Amino acid sequence: MSAAATHAQSAALRTLLRSLGQIVLQSNAFTGACLVAAWLLYDPRLACAALMGAVAANVSAVLAGYDEDDTRAGLHGFNGALAGLAAFNFIADNATAAAVAILAATGTAWFLAPWSRWLRARGLGFFSSPCLIVTWCWLPLVKSGNAPASEIGPHALNAAQWGRGVLAGLAQTGFASGALSGLLVLLGIAAASRRHALWALIGAGVASIAHLLLGATASSFDTGLLGFNGALTALALADCGVVMMLGGVAVSVALQALAAYLGWPVMTAPFVIATWSVQWSRQCLTRDAAMSHPVKKRSGTARATTTAVPARRVR
Repeated sequence: MSAAATHAQSAALRTLLRSLGQIVLQSNAFTGACLVAAWLLYDPRLACAALMGAVAANVSAVLAGYDEDDTRAGLHGFNGALAGLAAFNFIADNATAAAVAILAATGTAWFLAPWSRWLRARGLGFFSSPCLIVTWCWLPLVKSGNAPASEIGPHALNAAQWGRGVLAGLAQTGFASGALSGLLVLLGIAAASRRHALWALIGAGVASIAHLLLGATASSFDTGLLGFNGALTALALADCGVVMMLGGVAVSVALQALAAYLGWPVMTAPFVIATWSVQWSRQCLTRDAAMSHPVKKRSGTARATTTAVPARRVR
């Protein structure tokens, strides 16, 4: 095999793994590999689902002529991976789930361009919103293959149980569960950024405690269902300061608790809406601060100016 062909295959593999790493907001191939290991440990079906969805979305992005750098960074593939995971999570029959996964992943890729432009014009990132919108379109047509969680009320938890529950929350960012799977996800995040790994743990822990105080069941904590939106929100807002990050986690907790009370399958919607809320609030504060501190021109006339913000690729 020629060196060029080997390089092309290696580049394609790294793109695929970065797409999986972007599920936890890390454009890192090793992070993606850790997620694959977590899925294989918990349920190999999920690994197949994520890979299937990411490939379908990346192929669609290439056919649509999307920016190659964004594709290589995994920005065009991770919503496809999430769409595949959602299909296999909610549909018990493997053949049906595979068909829905491919169609849904392709749909997220083609929907991404106009949707991300609309959000970018408002200073918002798209995050997992394309997957959510596409999944909500087909979800009413199927029945979930998952059994409902048992209703076990809150009870005292020791340190080991707390650790397992928080790690399970990290695993749930990719529809998995279990402390070992969560530890692999944490390892993948830490490989990209140890600071982000710390914030993910804090976000999952704070969200889990808040949900338990609001009356969530211990079984939900054990499976990680209480912490994953908090972990993702903390990761998305890690560069916005502690106050805004914790505020975003609090909003995600409130939204998830409301959705649980109403019985809505919101998945990562609390994380997305909470992050949008903080991004919008931050823009308003920046704009108000700029308007309240006008800068005088040399001629003596006052003119309001705003500080230029460097362009940054958002997930």
